Amino acid sequence: MDETLGTALRRWRDRLSPVDVGRTSRPGRRAVGLRREELAELAGLSVDYVVRLEQGRATSPSAQVVASLARALQLQPMERDYAYRLAGLLPPQEGTISTHVPAGVLRMLARLGEFPVGVFSADWTLLSWTPAWAALLGDPSARTHVERNLVRAVFSAGPSGLAAWPVLQEDDTLGPTLVADLRTALVNYPRDRGLIDLVAELRSTSAEFTRLWDEGAVGLHVSARKTIVHPQAGEVTCDCDVLTVPGCDIRLVVYTVAAGSVDAEKLEFLRVTNGVCPDGSSPPGPGLFSTP
Repeated sequence: MDETLGTALRRWRDRLSPVDVGRTSRPGRRAVGLRREELAELAGLSVDYVVRLEQGRATSPSAQVVASLARALQLQPMERDYAYRLAGLLPPQEGTISTHVPAGVLRMLARLGEFPVGVFSADWTLLSWTPAWAALLGDPSARTHVERNLVRAVFSAGPSGLAAWPVLQEDDTLGPTLVADLRTALVNYPRDRGLIDLVAELRSTSAEFTRLWDEGAVGLHVSARKTIVHPQAGEVTCDCDVLTVPGCDIRLVVYTVAAGSVDAEKLEFLRVTNGVCPDGSSPPGPGLFSTP
């Protein structure tokens, strides 16, 4: 009998350990792998929709839904492509931006969950984030997929970008480096329709973006020192580093502070007051990562 998307989802869900997604596997837990409720939270979907997918009553998920499920289930690239085909969709093609976060990266981050980490695609769309990220910068879950694009946010809302409160940078390079990075992405992914449309949109809505784009700079957005003006903790100054995962062009934006510093105390205060556990998880809601 041919496999369906629903049976594949159940198989992948059963094999994934709760620990791999930043959850604590408590004594007496009956589920071998993830529960449907946990998968729904990780993928940003309703439990009812996950049930209907697994039962074959929902048969036409969008590419964005399949991508979110693939990330939540930590599928390997070939498994991700298989999921697309089971859903009747073409897998992401060469020359287009990948939104797939490798399983090894997710497992690594599950063990670094105390740090504020955001996971971005090559066009600077926020794909996933740790509870500590939400505590420091504000929870992005209320934003739509379109609103989670950092470049769009910076050139419409200012340097604070996706943060819910002011973020100050020691220099004024955020906008220029993002534009240069986006131009590099367009060279690498010339067939990505979303990226082409994003550039066209920003050229039509932002004079500053147009000026920077026409200057023709090419480069990468890397590291900076930033001060977050948090409504609970006041000013928190962090080193913000951008790490790129070779082979998939996923960017990890990591905020860190010096151990024992006043800023470290403020980060710990935010973790405690926002219910982030010492291991980085955020019970009893989503596991390590929230996703669109």
